[in-house]
Amino acid sequence: MTATTQRTARWRTVPRAARQGGRVVPLGVTVTVSAVLLVVTVVLSGAIGPVPVPPIDAAKLVIGHLVPGMPWMTDGSLTPLQDQAVWQFRLPRALLAGLAGAGLALAGTMMQAVVRNPLAEPYILGVSSGASVGAVLVIVSGGAAFLGVTMSGAAFAGAVGSCVLVALLARTRGELSPTRMILAGVALGSLLSAVTSYLTLTTDAQNVVSVMFFLLGSVSAATMSSLTIPAIALAIALIAAFGLSRSMNALLAGDESALAVGVRTTRVRAILLVIASLLTGVIVAVSGGIGFVGLVVPHVARLLVGSDHRRMVPVAVLGGALFLMVADLLARTVATPTEIPLGILTAFVGAPFFLWLMRRGGERAGFDR
Repeated sequence: MTATTQRTARWRTVPRAARQGGRVVPLGVTVTVSAVLLVVTVVLSGAIGPVPVPPIDAAKLVIGHLVPGMPWMTDGSLTPLQDQAVWQFRLPRALLAGLAGAGLALAGTMMQAVVRNPLAEPYILGVSSGASVGAVLVIVSGGAAFLGVTMSGAAFAGAVGSCVLVALLARTRGELSPTRMILAGVALGSLLSAVTSYLTLTTDAQNVVSVMFFLLGSVSAATMSSLTIPAIALAIALIAAFGLSRSMNALLAGDESALAVGVRTTRVRAILLVIASLLTGVIVAVSGGIGFVGLVVPHVARLLVGSDHRRMVPVAVLGGALFLMVADLLARTVATPTEIPLGILTAFVGAPFFLWLMRRGGERAGFDR
């Protein structure tokens, strides 16, 4: 067997090898269960809150707005206050939490494939910190834009800028070093966090609370109109991820193996990094800084369905949406009337879970690859 044939065989067996040592849950079962849990979570999110709404009534309100002519919308059985609570406040924030979780999980999946390191995610690689700097600049400027750039645009610019800097710092002998990329991301993230802290300390007092709440993550300001841009960004990233799934599989085996099967590694990495940065920037702009979603959820997806990105991507997206929707439901209910920022809750849940995952399932999740 020639060296090229050996490398090709190695690439083709990466997903199978990653699944050895543990059972793989059928993809259809995983997707179906995740979808059902998502629907249940949306209904519970609409039902739970200061204004009591039974789960059945919450589901009827959502259906009534989506399907015209439903009799319960006009027979007086549901009050206008219940309608407003479910449709205008609770449902938009649940959907935005789902979009944010799905986007962060997908961005983490892409970045882990790019650097071949399970520790990679937007927060650790400094992309989230760059997006936060851009968004905070808009907040402290006291207006809807900074130098003519909106918050979404500033967050995207910060995410892309930090991603480019990390890529430049991680290059050695013309190639991206996964280890150097992680180290550069951690260092740049710390520097950008210091910039954000400086902006917070020097801004007016009325902006400090907004900045701190934004940095810790929240979807409390969600509206139906605010769902459009994140949904479009997620759809574009999903199409790209499915289109590049075989190339991402090849990257897991190393650059030599990927090149042997015709994958242009530099081009694929650049595309994935730009898309992940776009997605991260949009998500940070609407939900603030939320960590651990892009770190933990892809590992859970690998444990369930293996490392083949054709199977893993849809599971990671659904899992990220479910994780953050449940986190948002807990954030606004466990300490009523105080709302816990999402970033605190995801860190509190994600860090111990990640340590457990690393110890008990590290090899199957790809830690020891």
